[in-house]
Amino acid sequence: MDITPIKTQRDYRRALKESEKLMGAKRNTPEGDRLDVLVTLVEAWEARHYPLDLPDPVEAIKYHMEHKGLRPSDLVSFIGSRNRVYEVLNRKRPLTLKMIRRLHAGLGIPAESLIKMKDDRAA
Repeated sequence: MDITPIKTQRDYRRALKESEKLMGAKRNTPEGDRLDVLVTLVEAWEARHYPLDLPDPVEAIKYHMEHKGLRPSDLVSFIGSRNRVYEVLNRKRPLTLKMIRRLHAGLGIPAESLIKMKDDRAA
């Protein structure tokens, strides 16, 4: 198995192309093992060169609302009054720690997304 580290964009493209060819490989075969190693290398390269930034808290809430078919009135038990829900969704009021905990526990929204500050930048 002649696999080398991904050091350049060219190496990355080559690893992607080879991974695509091996996509049908069965587990515990030489081809399957090669695919596992290539995927690991590609994921490490992508994590380093194409980091994903967390959405801001309001976008995270809206995303979960859309995917769970929720209306603003469904958030009252997590955020407070209807007026408060609209203030949060319109960015007039920041989330409190209590709101963050409730949204995380009740809707499964990642806490990291809910606590992201406006000025946070990817490290």
